[in-house]
Amino acid sequence: TLMLNKTDLVPCSFVLDGVPGLEDLHLWISFPFCSMYVVAVVGNCGLLYLICCEDSLHRSMYYFLAMLSLTDLVMCSSTIPKALSIFWFHLKEISFEECLVQMFFIHTFTGMESGVLMLMALDRYVAICHPLHYATILTNPVIAKAGLSTFLRGVFLIIPFTLLVKRLPFCRGNVIPHTYCDHMSVAKLSCGNIKVNVIYGLMVALLIGGFDILCITVSYTMILRAVVSLSSAEARQKAFSTCTAHICAIVFSYSPAFFSFFSHRFGSHTIPPSCHIIVANIYLLLPPTMNPVVYGVKTKQIRDCVIRILSGSKNIKSHSV
Repeated sequence: TLMLNKTDLVPCSFVLDGVPGLEDLHLWISFPFCSMYVVAVVGNCGLLYLICCEDSLHRSMYYFLAMLSLTDLVMCSSTIPKALSIFWFHLKEISFEECLVQMFFIHTFTGMESGVLMLMALDRYVAICHPLHYATILTNPVIAKAGLSTFLRGVFLIIPFTLLVKRLPFCRGNVIPHTYCDHMSVAKLSCGNIKVNVIYGLMVALLIGGFDILCITVSYTMILRAVVSLSSAEARQKAFSTCTAHICAIVFSYSPAFFSFFSHRFGSHTIPPSCHIIVANIYLLLPPTMNPVVYGVKTKQIRDCVIRILSGSKNIKSHSV
Protein backbone atom coordinates (compact mmCIF):
# COMPACT_ATOMS: atom_id res chain seq x y z
CA THR A 1 0.00 0.00 0.00
CA LEU A 2 1.27 3.45 -0.89
CA MET A 3 0.39 6.70 0.83
CA LEU A 4 0.96 10.22 -0.52
CA ASN A 5 3.32 12.31 1.58
CA LYS A 6 3.34 15.82 0.18
CA THR A 7 4.63 15.33 -3.39
CA ASP A 8 6.51 12.08 -2.80
CA LEU A 9 5.25 8.53 -2.69
CA VAL A 10 6.42 6.87 0.50
CA PRO A 11 5.67 3.17 0.98
CA CYS A 12 4.12 2.10 4.27
CA SER A 13 5.89 -1.21 3.83
CA PHE A 14 7.95 -3.28 1.42
CA VAL A 15 7.51 -6.91 0.42
CA LEU A 16 10.69 -9.01 0.50
CA ASP A 17 10.27 -11.58 -2.25
CA GLY A 18 12.89 -14.08 -1.03
CA VAL A 19 14.72 -15.66 -3.97
CA PRO A 20 12.62 -14.89 -7.08
CA GLY A 21 12.56 -17.75 -9.55
CA LEU A 22 13.26 -20.33 -6.85
CA GLU A 23 10.03 -20.03 -4.86
CA ASP A 24 9.44 -23.79 -5.05
CA LEU A 25 12.86 -24.36 -3.48
CA HIS A 26 12.50 -21.87 -0.61
CA LEU A 27 11.98 -24.63 1.94
CA TRP A 28 15.08 -26.52 0.76
CA ILE A 29 17.17 -23.33 0.68
CA SER A 30 16.12 -22.62 4.27
CA PHE A 31 17.72 -25.79 5.66
CA PRO A 32 21.39 -24.89 4.95
CA PHE A 33 20.68 -21.26 5.91
CA CYS A 34 19.18 -22.33 9.25
CA SER A 35 21.98 -24.85 9.95
CA MET A 36 24.69 -22.29 9.22
CA TYR A 37 22.94 -19.68 11.35
CA VAL A 38 22.73 -22.05 14.34
CA VAL A 39 26.45 -22.88 13.97
CA ALA A 40 27.24 -19.16 13.71
CA VAL A 41 25.29 -18.22 16.84
CA VAL A 42 26.58 -21.13 18.96
CA GLY A 43 30.16 -20.80 17.71
CA ASN A 44 30.48 -17.05 18.13
CA CYS A 45 28.74 -17.03 21.52
CA GLY A 46 31.12 -19.80 22.58
CA LEU A 47 34.14 -17.80 21.46
CA LEU A 48 32.92 -14.70 23.31
CA TYR A 49 32.41 -16.78 26.47
CA LEU A 50 35.91 -18.28 26.25
CA ILE A 51 37.60 -14.94 25.63
CA CYS A 52 35.67 -13.35 28.49
CA CYS A 53 36.30 -16.09 31.04
CA GLU A 54 39.74 -17.51 30.20
CA ASP A 55 42.63 -15.39 31.48
CA SER A 56 45.11 -16.79 28.95
CA LEU A 57 42.97 -15.29 26.14
CA HIS A 58 43.14 -11.76 27.53
CA ARG A 59 45.48 -10.58 24.78
CA SER A 60 45.06 -8.23 21.82
CA MET A 61 44.69 -11.00 19.24
CA TYR A 62 41.73 -12.46 21.12
CA TYR A 63 40.18 -9.07 21.87
CA PHE A 64 40.11 -8.43 18.11
CA LEU A 65 38.65 -11.92 17.65
CA ALA A 66 35.92 -11.03 20.17
CA MET A 67 35.13 -7.91 18.11
CA LEU A 68 34.93 -10.10 15.01
CA SER A 69 32.59 -12.57 16.73
CA LEU A 70 30.30 -9.81 17.99
CA THR A 71 30.24 -8.23 14.53
CA ASP A 72 29.45 -11.59 12.94
CA LEU A 73 26.57 -12.21 15.36
CA VAL A 74 24.94 -8.85 14.60
CA MET A 75 25.60 -9.17 10.86
CA CYS A 76 23.92 -12.56 10.37
CA SER A 77 21.16 -11.89 12.92
CA SER A 78 20.15 -8.77 10.97
CA THR A 79 19.17 -10.87 7.96
CA ILE A 80 18.79 -14.63 8.49
CA PRO A 81 15.80 -14.65 10.94
CA LYS A 82 13.80 -12.53 8.47
CA ALA A 83 14.91 -14.71 5.54
CA LEU A 84 13.78 -17.84 7.40
CA SER A 85 10.41 -16.26 8.22
CA ILE A 86 10.00 -15.64 4.46
CA PHE A 87 10.96 -19.20 3.55
CA TRP A 88 8.92 -20.91 6.28
CA PHE A 89 5.91 -18.71 6.99
CA HIS A 90 5.73 -16.40 3.92
CA LEU A 91 6.03 -13.37 6.22
CA LYS A 92 7.36 -11.12 3.49
CA GLU A 93 6.16 -7.72 4.64
CA ILE A 94 8.58 -5.30 6.32
CA SER A 95 7.75 -1.71 7.28
CA PHE A 96 9.61 1.16 5.66
CA GLU A 97 11.26 2.09 8.99
CA GLU A 98 12.27 -1.52 9.73
CA CYS A 99 13.73 -1.77 6.24
CA LEU A 100 15.90 1.31 6.83
CA VAL A 101 17.05 -0.04 10.21
CA GLN A 102 17.92 -3.40 8.68
CA MET A 103 19.81 -1.67 5.87
CA PHE A 104 21.77 0.39 8.40
CA PHE A 105 22.77 -2.64 10.49
CA ILE A 106 23.74 -4.76 7.47
CA HIS A 107 25.98 -2.16 5.85
CA THR A 108 27.44 -0.87 9.14
CA PHE A 109 28.49 -4.30 10.35
CA THR A 110 29.77 -5.56 6.99
CA GLY A 111 32.01 -2.49 7.09
CA MET A 112 32.90 -3.33 10.68
CA GLU A 113 33.78 -6.89 9.64
CA SER A 114 36.20 -5.57 7.04
CA GLY A 115 37.68 -3.11 9.52
CA VAL A 116 38.25 -5.75 12.22
CA LEU A 117 39.97 -8.04 9.69
CA MET A 118 42.26 -5.11 8.88
CA LEU A 119 43.00 -4.56 12.57
CA MET A 120 43.77 -8.25 12.98
CA ALA A 121 46.22 -8.06 10.07
CA LEU A 122 47.98 -5.14 11.78
CA ASP A 123 48.03 -7.18 15.00
CA ARG A 124 49.78 -10.06 13.19
CA TYR A 125 52.23 -7.59 11.63
CA VAL A 126 53.22 -6.19 15.03
CA ALA A 127 53.40 -9.68 16.58
CA ILE A 128 55.72 -11.05 13.88
CA CYS A 129 57.73 -7.99 12.81
CA HIS A 130 58.02 -6.24 16.21
CA PRO A 131 57.56 -9.02 18.80
CA LEU A 132 59.56 -7.26 21.54
CA HIS A 133 57.28 -4.20 21.40
CA TYR A 134 54.02 -6.13 20.90
CA ALA A 135 52.71 -5.64 24.46
CA THR A 136 53.70 -1.96 24.61
CA ILE A 137 52.22 -1.06 21.19
CA LEU A 138 48.91 -2.94 21.43
CA THR A 139 47.79 -1.92 24.89
CA ASN A 140 44.17 -2.25 26.01
CA PRO A 141 43.41 1.48 25.47
CA VAL A 142 44.86 1.30 21.94
CA ILE A 143 42.76 -1.79 21.16
CA ALA A 144 39.60 -0.14 22.51
CA LYS A 145 40.22 3.05 20.49
CA ALA A 146 40.93 1.05 17.32
CA GLY A 147 37.70 -0.95 17.73
CA LEU A 148 35.64 2.15 18.48
CA SER A 149 37.11 4.02 15.51
CA THR A 150 36.27 1.13 13.19
CA PHE A 151 32.70 1.05 14.47
CA LEU A 152 32.24 4.82 14.21
CA ARG A 153 33.69 4.81 10.69
CA GLY A 154 30.96 2.39 9.65
CA VAL A 155 28.20 4.31 11.43
CA PHE A 156 29.07 7.73 9.98
CA LEU A 157 29.60 6.39 6.45
CA ILE A 158 26.38 4.34 6.44
CA ILE A 159 23.98 6.88 8.00
CA PRO A 160 23.84 8.78 4.65
CA PHE A 161 22.59 5.55 2.98
CA THR A 162 19.39 5.68 5.01
CA LEU A 163 18.99 9.42 4.45
CA LEU A 164 19.52 9.05 0.69
CA VAL A 165 16.88 6.31 0.51
CA LYS A 166 14.44 8.20 2.75
CA ARG A 167 14.40 11.20 0.39
CA LEU A 168 13.47 9.09 -2.67
CA PRO A 169 9.96 8.90 -4.15
CA PHE A 170 8.77 5.30 -4.69
CA CYS A 171 6.35 4.62 -7.53
CA ARG A 172 7.62 1.33 -9.00
CA GLY A 173 5.81 -0.86 -6.52
CA ASN A 174 7.06 -2.05 -3.16
CA VAL A 175 8.30 -5.58 -3.94
CA ILE A 176 12.03 -6.03 -3.26
CA PRO A 177 13.44 -9.08 -5.11
CA HIS A 178 15.67 -10.03 -2.17
CA THR A 179 15.64 -11.61 1.29
CA TYR A 180 16.72 -8.38 2.99
CA CYS A 181 16.78 -4.61 2.47
CA ASP A 182 19.95 -3.99 0.51
CA HIS A 183 20.64 -0.34 -0.29
CA MET A 184 20.57 -0.60 -4.08
CA SER A 185 17.71 -3.14 -4.16
CA VAL A 186 15.54 -0.59 -2.34
CA ALA A 187 16.82 2.42 -4.33
CA LYS A 188 15.98 0.72 -7.66
CA LEU A 189 12.27 0.81 -6.72
CA SER A 190 12.38 4.60 -6.83
CA CYS A 191 11.19 6.61 -9.80
CA GLY A 192 13.54 9.41 -8.75
CA ASN A 193 17.18 10.03 -9.63
CA ILE A 194 19.36 7.48 -7.81
CA LYS A 195 22.67 8.61 -9.33
CA VAL A 196 23.79 10.03 -5.97
CA ASN A 197 22.98 6.68 -4.31
CA VAL A 198 25.07 4.78 -6.87
CA ILE A 199 28.05 7.16 -6.62
CA TYR A 200 27.98 7.27 -2.81
CA GLY A 201 27.71 3.47 -2.66
CA LEU A 202 30.86 3.11 -4.77
CA MET A 203 32.65 5.75 -2.67
CA VAL A 204 31.85 3.90 0.57
CA ALA A 205 32.97 0.57 -0.95
CA LEU A 206 36.30 2.15 -1.87
CA LEU A 207 36.72 4.02 1.42
CA ILE A 208 36.02 0.94 3.54
CA GLY A 209 36.85 -2.10 1.41
CA GLY A 210 39.62 -0.52 -0.65
CA PHE A 211 41.40 1.00 2.36
CA ASP A 212 41.13 -2.18 4.45
CA ILE A 213 42.34 -4.45 1.64
CA LEU A 214 45.30 -2.11 1.04
CA CYS A 215 46.25 -2.24 4.74
CA ILE A 216 45.88 -6.04 4.83
CA THR A 217 48.01 -6.40 1.69
CA VAL A 218 50.76 -4.14 3.02
CA SER A 219 50.71 -5.91 6.41
CA TYR A 220 51.08 -9.36 4.87
CA THR A 221 53.76 -8.17 2.46
CA MET A 222 55.80 -6.98 5.45
CA ILE A 223 55.02 -10.23 7.33
CA LEU A 224 56.14 -12.32 4.35
CA ARG A 225 59.40 -10.41 4.09
CA ALA A 226 60.07 -10.83 7.82
CA VAL A 227 59.22 -14.55 7.81
CA VAL A 228 61.30 -15.35 4.73
CA SER A 229 64.32 -13.68 6.33
CA LEU A 230 64.17 -16.07 9.33
CA SER A 231 67.01 -18.59 9.27
CA SER A 232 65.16 -21.44 10.99
CA ALA A 233 62.57 -23.44 9.03
CA GLU A 234 60.78 -24.19 12.31
CA ALA A 235 60.56 -20.47 13.13
CA ARG A 236 59.15 -19.76 9.66
CA GLN A 237 56.57 -22.50 10.06
CA LYS A 238 55.54 -21.20 13.50
CA ALA A 239 55.23 -17.61 12.21
CA PHE A 240 53.11 -18.68 9.25
CA SER A 241 50.88 -20.87 11.44
CA THR A 242 49.90 -17.86 13.58
CA CYS A 243 48.43 -16.24 10.45
CA THR A 244 46.58 -19.26 9.04
CA ALA A 245 43.25 -18.69 10.78
CA HIS A 246 43.24 -14.98 9.91
CA ILE A 247 44.00 -15.70 6.24
CA CYS A 248 41.08 -18.16 6.17
CA ALA A 249 38.81 -15.48 7.70
CA ILE A 250 39.88 -13.03 4.99
CA VAL A 251 39.12 -15.58 2.25
CA PHE A 252 35.69 -16.41 3.69
CA SER A 253 34.80 -12.73 4.01
CA TYR A 254 36.13 -11.19 0.80
CA SER A 255 35.55 -14.03 -1.73
CA PRO A 256 31.72 -13.79 -1.83
CA ALA A 257 32.00 -9.99 -1.53
CA PHE A 258 34.22 -9.76 -4.64
CA PHE A 259 31.98 -12.18 -6.55
CA SER A 260 28.89 -10.16 -5.68
CA PHE A 261 30.58 -6.83 -6.51
CA PHE A 262 31.96 -7.85 -9.91
CA SER A 263 29.00 -9.98 -11.00
CA HIS A 264 26.61 -7.08 -10.40
CA ARG A 265 28.71 -4.85 -12.66
CA PHE A 266 30.01 -7.21 -15.32
CA GLY A 267 27.79 -10.31 -15.22
CA SER A 268 24.33 -8.87 -14.61
CA HIS A 269 23.03 -10.23 -17.94
CA THR A 270 24.63 -13.69 -17.74
CA ILE A 271 24.24 -14.58 -14.03
CA PRO A 272 20.61 -15.15 -12.91
CA PRO A 273 19.26 -12.82 -10.18
CA SER A 274 18.64 -15.80 -7.88
CA CYS A 275 22.38 -16.51 -7.89
CA HIS A 276 23.12 -12.91 -6.90
CA ILE A 277 20.69 -13.14 -3.98
CA ILE A 278 22.01 -16.46 -2.70
CA VAL A 279 25.62 -15.22 -2.89
CA ALA A 280 24.59 -12.00 -1.09
CA ASN A 281 23.20 -14.12 1.75
CA ILE A 282 26.29 -16.34 1.80
CA TYR A 283 28.39 -13.16 2.05
CA LEU A 284 26.59 -12.35 5.32
CA LEU A 285 26.40 -15.95 6.59
CA LEU A 286 29.62 -17.73 5.61
CA PRO A 287 32.10 -15.65 7.69
CA PRO A 288 30.03 -15.88 10.92
CA THR A 289 29.69 -19.63 10.40
CA MET A 290 33.27 -20.44 9.50
CA ASN A 291 35.29 -17.99 11.64
CA PRO A 292 34.64 -19.68 15.02
CA VAL A 293 35.23 -23.11 13.44
CA VAL A 294 38.54 -22.06 11.86
CA TYR A 295 39.80 -20.25 14.96
CA GLY A 296 38.69 -23.14 17.15
CA VAL A 297 40.64 -25.63 15.04
CA LYS A 298 43.69 -23.54 14.15
CA THR A 299 44.32 -21.67 17.42
CA LYS A 300 45.98 -23.86 20.07
CA GLN A 301 44.96 -21.74 23.07
CA ILE A 302 41.28 -21.80 22.07
CA ARG A 303 41.45 -25.49 21.26
CA ASP A 304 42.99 -26.23 24.66
CA CYS A 305 40.24 -24.25 26.42
CA VAL A 306 37.52 -26.16 24.57
CA ILE A 307 39.17 -29.50 25.43
CA ARG A 308 39.35 -28.52 29.12
CA ILE A 309 35.65 -27.60 29.14
CA LEU A 310 34.64 -30.81 27.37
CA SER A 311 36.76 -32.88 29.74
CA GLY A 312 35.10 -31.23 32.75
CA SER A 313 38.17 -29.32 33.97
CA LYS A 314 37.66 -26.40 36.33
CA ASN A 315 40.31 -24.19 34.78
CA ILE A 316 37.85 -21.79 33.21
CA LYS A 317 37.48 -18.95 35.64
CA SER A 318 34.17 -17.23 35.91
CA HIS A 319 34.12 -13.53 36.65
CA SER A 320 31.55 -12.56 39.23
CA VAL A 321 29.73 -9.30 38.64
